[in-house]
Amino acid sequence: MADIKPYQISVPEESLQKLKAQLALTSFPDELEDSEWDYGVPLADIKRLVKYWQEEYDWRHHEAEINKLPQYITPISVKGFDDLDIHFLHQPSPKKTAIPLLFVHGWPGSFLEVTKILPLLANPKEGEPAFHIVAPSIPNFGFSQGVKKKGFGIPQYAETCHNLMQKLGYTQYVTQGGDWGYWITRTIAHLYPTACKATHINMMDISPPPSTSSLTPLERTGLDRTNWFTTQGMGYSSLQSTKPQTLAYSLASSPCGLLAWIHEKLHDWTDAYPWTDDEILTWVSIYAFSTAGPAASVRIYYEAIHRDGGADGVLEAVRGYIGGVKLGLAFFPRDIFVYPPGWCRGLGDVVFEHLNESGGHFGAWERPESVAGDLKEMFEREKGGAFGCVEGRDGY
Repeated sequence: MADIKPYQISVPEESLQKLKAQLALTSFPDELEDSEWDYGVPLADIKRLVKYWQEEYDWRHHEAEINKLPQYITPISVKGFDDLDIHFLHQPSPKKTAIPLLFVHGWPGSFLEVTKILPLLANPKEGEPAFHIVAPSIPNFGFSQGVKKKGFGIPQYAETCHNLMQKLGYTQYVTQGGDWGYWITRTIAHLYPTACKATHINMMDISPPPSTSSLTPLERTGLDRTNWFTTQGMGYSSLQSTKPQTLAYSLASSPCGLLAWIHEKLHDWTDAYPWTDDEILTWVSIYAFSTAGPAASVRIYYEAIHRDGGADGVLEAVRGYIGGVKLGLAFFPRDIFVYPPGWCRGLGDVVFEHLNESGGHFGAWERPESVAGDLKEMFEREKGGAFGCVEGRDGY
């Protein structure tokens, strides 16, 4: 279509200079002795990252690397809202019968999370399925347009992604997601089951059963991790889901504050992943230079709780059984919700499971070989439980 246009990221030079000027004016707080990560991000870490971001970090280098990826932008209609310009990666396979795969990120991630699995799925080996991969910046994130009206909840994010796939000619497709990608792809399966034929998720947020007896030691360890998150790690969510505008002033005006807000999650939600300073700052820079601004991304929390958790009831539906859509489950021991596999099988028609020995919340970034391997195995011709679910596109 004529209104699907190639896209290149080009942050204005004045935005880069403004960022450096703001970083130079940072006022740092003190911290308690030996507090390490107990109270949040250590002062030494933030001072090092702020100094590096201001003096050495080369955004233009990373911008050029990202611009080597096949990026596009196109207007997408959403009922009750103005059309939104949606930025997305689209890596088609040379194989016409490749499986259309929609990859949906969450917070504090971005479309960048898909980039490590792109090369792993680009050139399948003999006997492996091929995929057409689509990875949007969801509205209010990255280089997609921001929403200016209240009420843009999870069904609208799902509608945006679904309509994008339809516009690209993928009338049937499969999905992959974690974090908000879990909620959005599950909602797509709930609302558009004739189009979404299978979904692979690497985070499960369910309604636990009343009894926790008969659990293995490994499953109890997973519940301990879940309990840590729900009692010690969800303060950010309480704020973002109740008063996102109050937080917005800090995220918009303080690059240091934005960095600390995101860096804490990159540390706490991963399995000792060796983040480089460049990786951290590139992830944060996507928010700092985003089209809608860094504060827009946190509104999804408010809308999900106040709209979808209320009258629409979508969140509860997503946490329950969704039939007619093949389901793959990937468990990572350092994710934020780590429930026993037996509890999660009630989410749908489970045809694939993978219990990973390591890895955290950002599966496609921390363990790209695992996520790509899951997709290949789930849709594999001989034994894949979801093989042939997309009409005319079995990957071979």
